Amino acid sequence: MIKIVPSIAVIKGQCVHVDKANFNKVTKYDVNPLEVAQKFEAHGIDQIHMVDLEGAQQGHPVNYGVLETIAGYTNIQIDFSGGITTDGDISKAYEYGASYITAASVAVSRKELFTSWLVSYGREKITLGADALQGKILIRGWQKNTDIDVADHIGYFYERGLKYVKTTDVSRDGEMSGPSLELYKQLLDRYPGLCILASGGISSIDDIEKLQEIGVWGVIFNKAFYEDKIKLKDLERFTQNTNTAL
Repeated sequence: MIKIVPSIAVIKGQCVHVDKANFNKVTKYDVNPLEVAQKFEAHGIDQIHMVDLEGAQQGHPVNYGVLETIAGYTNIQIDFSGGITTDGDISKAYEYGASYITAASVAVSRKELFTSWLVSYGREKITLGADALQGKILIRGWQKNTDIDVADHIGYFYERGLKYVKTTDVSRDGEMSGPSLELYKQLLDRYPGLCILASGGISSIDDIEKLQEIGVWGVIFNKAFYEDKIKLKDLERFTQNTNTAL
């Protein structure tokens, strides 16, 4: 059964969606992150993906307070991301309540360091963020382009023990036009056993079922929940007695 991992993206402590990382197109939602996390938990969801968008922009985490609040008032496990570039960032994230971390930019700029994390913290605790536009990796909160092929980038770490990767087809982000099934099929064919967290374009339960059919391990969504395209009641078929954490 596919794992349901809703995303809570945060700027200045508020739930938001940023369209394709264009910080001039920020949709703010009139709910606080804790309330959202508690709703998820009430419907059987045991893990969220928290994105510190300011941290991603600035190159170091900022919204530790939100992380601490969610961890303190729910039993939900938190995959924390956004600007993690040092061992100190990871230690602090764990201190404030993260169960796992996802890192992206550091895996481009300091490959050896990210690889060492797979060993020192364990491959169950570290997820590679590998988001791409037209097949090329984006970093720094999608603000910076690279010439790095997404499949090759994932493969480098797969050969070094990587188990979990979160990958987004950025062209589909916020469009709610369906996920990039072909991308995920190609990655699964090339890297058997890789646990992919798919995001970008998720618009419906049907999209989640299609991802499950091709063998994707987990699904991350944000906008579709806030805009009532995906209802928590409908997710219960995936979450009851099936969700296990990373």
